Amino acid sequence: MIIAIDGPAASGKGTLAKLIARHWGLPCLDTGLLYRAVARDVHARGFRLPDTWSAVALARSLDPSSLDDPGLRSPGTGEWASIVASISEVRAALLDYQRAFAAQPGGAVLDGRDIGTVVCPAADVKIFVTASPEVRARRRFLERQAQSEAVTYERGLADIQRRDARDAVRESAPMRSAADATLLDTSDLDIEAAFDAAVGLIKRKIGQ
Repeated sequence: MIIAIDGPAASGKGTLAKLIARHWGLPCLDTGLLYRAVARDVHARGFRLPDTWSAVALARSLDPSSLDDPGLRSPGTGEWASIVASISEVRAALLDYQRAFAAQPGGAVLDGRDIGTVVCPAADVKIFVTASPEVRARRRFLERQAQSEAVTYERGLADIQRRDARDAVRESAPMRSAADATLLDTSDLDIEAAFDAAVGLIKRKIGQ
């Protein structure tokens, strides 16, 4: 069973993907980490974004074992990743790895922004997780505040709006809900309620 979970930043899709994968005993891939890792490697080697040549070369040589680097979760890396993800050649270079992950025996759960539309268009279940920009900015603000980062809600909202716009209009694999995806709005849901709703959607889809 392949489960595709898409949606914008701070919608809750990553946490949901992990919980769903654990519930059904499936491997889980946060595809956003691939782009964060490429962005990290571009900066580590002294290049500046958007440097297409270096980003593509590093995407083709990316070591998946480096995806557990805690530095990939930093705000700066997330912003760089959004720039890297807009490079069509980078997306093409990472596509085979994502599809191979999905093709494991028994299936997998993948979350990102183009899983249901590009990476796994034939996925058994597709969920597009969303929430209002204001709710997502508040979540991100509280998350970073808990980590003692110097952030403001207003800056976080501007960052989310800018990233949403970039992801939606990029030429290659823009962020959008697949035609056969089910929309899950988590604006008024905590993670437990969102998980329960997602499990219900999946069970109905696969006939359980």
